[in-house]
Amino acid sequence: MTPIPLSLYIHIPWCIKKCPYCDFNSHQIPADLPEQLYIQALLKDLEQELAAIWGRRLESVFIGGGTPSVFSAEAIDQLLSGLRALLPMRPAMEITMEANPGTFEQERFKAYREAGINRLSIGIQSFNPKHLKALGRIHNDEEAKNAALIAKQAGFDNFNLDLMFGLPQQSIAEALEDLQQAIDCQPTHISWYQLTLEPNTLFHHAPPPLPNDEILWEMQQQGQTILQQAGFEQYEVSAYARHQQRCRHNINYWQFGDYVGIGAGAHGKITAPDGSIQRYSKYRQPKQYMQQILSNNARSSTQQLKREEIPFEFMMNALRLKQGIERDLFTQRTHLELSIIRPQLEKAIQKGLLIKDKQRLATTVKGWNFLNDSIELFM
Repeated sequence: MTPIPLSLYIHIPWCIKKCPYCDFNSHQIPADLPEQLYIQALLKDLEQELAAIWGRRLESVFIGGGTPSVFSAEAIDQLLSGLRALLPMRPAMEITMEANPGTFEQERFKAYREAGINRLSIGIQSFNPKHLKALGRIHNDEEAKNAALIAKQAGFDNFNLDLMFGLPQQSIAEALEDLQQAIDCQPTHISWYQLTLEPNTLFHHAPPPLPNDEILWEMQQQGQTILQQAGFEQYEVSAYARHQQRCRHNINYWQFGDYVGIGAGAHGKITAPDGSIQRYSKYRQPKQYMQQILSNNARSSTQQLKREEIPFEFMMNALRLKQGIERDLFTQRTHLELSIIRPQLEKAIQKGLLIKDKQRLATTVKGWNFLNDSIELFM
C-alpha cells in the first residue's frame, strides 16, 4: 500500500483585532503575548502526537491563525528548529505561514524567510479602502499594495494572496478591480472566494447588505475569466495557481492525506496501520490549551471514523479538486474497495454530475456547478 502523505498544521490563535466575518479560532492579542510559553507548548504538543506518526516524514507545514505574523521571527525560527529536531522532513518541502499586510508584519518578512518559511499567504481581502473598513481590517490599501512587493524583496518567490468578493455593497466593477490589482502584484497563487456569513460571527448576528445572487454569479464568472487569461488555473473551488505553484499542503487535505494538528483549536487526521482513521481537535482557548499541555492532554475530542462514514469524508474533499483524482487513490487513502460506492457513482454518472472514466473520479461541468449536489450523493 502506498504510504499516506503526512502534513503538519500549526495554529497561532491571536490577532491584533478580530474581524467581524471571521469564524476561525482567533482571539485578540493580549497586552503580554505569551510567545515563548506558546512555542514551548506547541513543541510539547507535537511530542505528544509522535507515537501516532512514528517513522513518518512530513511533506508540508502550514502555520495558520489567527495571525501568525504577530509572532517574532525569532519565535518562528525557534519553532521550526524544534520541528526539525522532532520529525524527519521532505527536502525543500513547502513551509507556509499566514501573514497580514500591515507594516508591523512586513518588516519581519525577510527574517521569516531566513528562519525557513518559503511560502507566504497574505490576507489582503480587498484593496478598496471602503471595503477594508467594512471588513474591519486594520491595514489600508497602500499597505495591501506594498505587501507583495516587500515579500518579493524579502526573497519569497512563492506567495499567495487571499482575496474575497461579494463584500458589503460591492459592485461587479469593484470586485474585478480588486482581482486585477491582486494579479498585478504577480503572486504565484490566489485564493479568491465569496464572503459568507458564518455562525458565531458579528456579521452573522448583524448581517451587512450583500450583493444578490445574480451579481455574485457575474462576479464569479467574469473573475474566473480574468484569472484564466492571466495564467491562473483553477484547481480547487477557491484556489487559482500559476504553473506548478499549487499549494501542496492544501492538496494533501483534498486528497484525503493525513495531517497532525498542533496549537489551540487545531484539528488533525491520522490513519493507523490497520486502516482506521482518527480525527481529533485541541482545546480552543489559548490559556486552557497551554494548561492542558502540562498534563499531557491537549486534545479536547477524539473520534474514530466509522467505516460507513469514510467514503463521504473522502468524496467531500476529493470532488473539490476541479480535475478530480485517480480512482486508485480512493483505496489508497481509505483502505476500502471502490466497489463500496459503486451505486452512488453510477447514480452520479446517470445524473450527469460525474464523468464516466475508468481512471479518474471527477465532476462534469454540471457536477462542478452543482458541487453540493454531487457530494451529497455520497452521504
